[in-house]
Amino acid sequence: MFVKNLNLNIVNKNILIIGHGKHGKSTVAQLISNILGTSHEDSSMMAAKIFIYDQLKQSHDYNSFEECYTDRHNHRALWHNLICSYNKYDKARLAKDIMAENDIYVGMRSDDELSECKRIGLFDMVIGVFDPNKPLEGKDSFNIDLFQQSDFIIITGDLEKTAKNVKEFCKILK
Repeated sequence: MFVKNLNLNIVNKNILIIGHGKHGKSTVAQLISNILGTSHEDSSMMAAKIFIYDQLKQSHDYNSFEECYTDRHNHRALWHNLICSYNKYDKARLAKDIMAENDIYVGMRSDDELSECKRIGLFDMVIGVFDPNKPLEGKDSFNIDLFQQSDFIIITGDLEKTAKNVKEFCKILK
């Protein structure tokens, strides 16, 4: 774990969690929420609720919202492109949707979106989640420089290691 440029006097902890697919972002968000009593939403979940399921259900023969959401890992570049299209005229649109009801946004994939969110001050901190044992995904579905853009990196792995590192992170915030 490392910290850079982090204001530890944050009152309203509006957090963005970023990282490559299957590196543990949702697990980290759930653990933080359990410890700090915050709410979180995954970008893919919110996007599926708002527009992606309706756009893909016929072309991909999805029988349910859950089937569409579960299959997202098989179509990461497509989902990335659909979210970018949703954010075409306002790069922070999905982020604003998520943060209107939550403390933590999980899973932003676009550097353009992150730059706009930082410009308007939507987040107090950006947490990068990284599992050194997992592959990185292609720039067609995640084009953020994780180590450059994160204020804090949580190293993940098995659940025990992840939970330990999240607890250490939350101690810093309290």
